[in-house]
Amino acid sequence: MTTLQAVIVGAGPAGIRAAQTLVKHGVRPVVIDEAPRWGGQIYRQPPPGFTRSKKALYGFEAGRADAVHSAMADILEQIDYRPDTLVWNAEGGCLDLLNQGKMSIVPYQQLIVATGATDRVLPFTGWTLPGVFTLGAAQVALKFQGCAIGSNVVLAGTGPLLYLIAYQYAKAGANVAAVLDTATFGDKIAATPAMLRQPALFAKGVYFFAWLRALGVPVFQGVKLLQATGATQVTGIRFSTGEHRHDIRCDAIGFGYALRSETQLADLLGCSFSYDDLQRGALPVRDKAGRSSIAGVYLAGDGAGIMGADAAEWAGERTALALLADAGHKVDSSRCDALEKQLAGTAAFRVALERAFPFPQDWAASAPDDLVICRCEDITAGQLRQCVLDTGAHEMNRLKALSRVGMGRCQGRTCGGAAAEILAQACGSSPAAVGRLRGQAPLKPLPFSATATSEQEQAS
Repeated sequence: MTTLQAVIVGAGPAGIRAAQTLVKHGVRPVVIDEAPRWGGQIYRQPPPGFTRSKKALYGFEAGRADAVHSAMADILEQIDYRPDTLVWNAEGGCLDLLNQGKMSIVPYQQLIVATGATDRVLPFTGWTLPGVFTLGAAQVALKFQGCAIGSNVVLAGTGPLLYLIAYQYAKAGANVAAVLDTATFGDKIAATPAMLRQPALFAKGVYFFAWLRALGVPVFQGVKLLQATGATQVTGIRFSTGEHRHDIRCDAIGFGYALRSETQLADLLGCSFSYDDLQRGALPVRDKAGRSSIAGVYLAGDGAGIMGADAAEWAGERTALALLADAGHKVDSSRCDALEKQLAGTAAFRVALERAFPFPQDWAASAPDDLVICRCEDITAGQLRQCVLDTGAHEMNRLKALSRVGMGRCQGRTCGGAAAEILAQACGSSPAAVGRLRGQAPLKPLPFSATATSEQEQAS
């Protein structure tokens, strides 16, 4: 039997269920998480002493959130849990960590990567004004800090998260001035038969929409976002529906176009990638049990492909069972089969969701030249297009080297997808053909003080 030195990166639904499964089989894993408390983004826990109930925080998902939180609480004494810890590099069977300004290294023989997802951002004019947030940031403010991003909020973009957050904001007492969906009503009607295969999930979406309309929240569909207006901060938003233009007053905007997987760590680990047309991005290759192309490295949850919280739990358990089986432990094959069946059903539902909330195919072609794509380096769509004309660049890492797009603090997490769309449109290619920004260490910026502290400790 292979010795187990298992490490899990991420303490969301996937990471927690993976840890729980390993503990049940007598394994004590290391669980590393950037957040101060377990739960991930979807079940993010507020700070200690927060008085809002889980029902108020998570709505329909309160029971599921409580189950995930309790599962982790029950095994804390049986794992090596490291919150507030950034994994910033992976090399030679070791992870480089940063916690409270101090660096350390943790070795692994088996590694489960459950790094979750972040917002897909497609910029529009004015998106860099104070008062404009991503949908995920708007949700964090509500869950973690108990506040809204503004007193008169517009939520825009597309995807099921758009309606969920609008519902959560309105339910919490915030004034939602409007919901602006770039998908059309026809998109949703066309996808309805397939979505009915998961009736409970479909019913939730219908309920959110109907509840918002019953409350009197204006919901516009088939919109094109034109501009966040204001001089020094957001004062409104301008958009169009067909030939009609609209202006709505607001003091905050939350926007996003579904989610994209956090894949940088998988990239550093050397995992193979392939382009996924459905999720419009390159994803690490894995088998149905979660095995990556690298022996001993497993992928679970939204970090390997957007599937949602329920599927993340199933994937975490299935991946842990694969790890155990590969190490020579006896596992329940019928449970493995059941989990794979559940995941396959969710994958089919995801196809329907992408039809209901499609990617706005005309975004790159209609993006004005003065639109800021990379806010860290202040790179515009016009500069990227000119770079293509001047140099013939047709690959993302070449474009990065020539223009500095993706070289800032976010390292392409925010701007990479949009830049790839602009590049593909400018050179008459496809997002799949222009490739992806390669992950580089450090995965997130490190303070100079942490490096100095580490060197002093090593010298002593």
